[in-house]
Amino acid sequence: MSNSNTQQSTPSVDEHRALAPVVIRVAVLTISDSRDEASDASGTLIRDALRQAGHMVSSSAIVHDEPGAIVAQVLDWARSDEVDAVITTGGTGIAPRDRTAEALARIFDRSLEGFGELFRMLSYQEIGSAAMLSRATAGTVGGKPVFALPGSKNAVRLAMEQLILPELGHVVYEAGKGLALKG
Repeated sequence: MSNSNTQQSTPSVDEHRALAPVVIRVAVLTISDSRDEASDASGTLIRDALRQAGHMVSSSAIVHDEPGAIVAQVLDWARSDEVDAVITTGGTGIAPRDRTAEALARIFDRSLEGFGELFRMLSYQEIGSAAMLSRATAGTVGGKPVFALPGSKNAVRLAMEQLILPELGHVVYEAGKGLALKG
């Protein structure tokens, strides 16, 4: 006896990637008490990597490691029609002034735990057990992905090349499915 019901298959990762936007508009936020435009090497590296990959840098800013400033800037960009994703750099360590992870956790609609897990795994391959000190994180705010990277250039390069750039369009596509900004 055969089953006349046909199961509908779910789209594959490749099919989702094919539906994803090709050019992503990204806002870049440097979180630092000591960096300015001239000394923002990690922010520059993010912007350059995005442009080289064919994406647009729609906005860029530097704020002090103050939770209110971080939240205000990310929420402003999450509400903007000119921004599809946000990448931050800095404030993800364990020093007392490193408060990016806590600030973003307050506004994440959804956390993307796999990002931090994969980042630390890849980082461990490069720097060993010191990788456990990183609190790199990601999530969505208003249906837009937000990636929080450490402040070091090597960490930024690792995250951009191995995690963010290969999946950015796919993440933007998936995150934007029907989500609206909280509050």
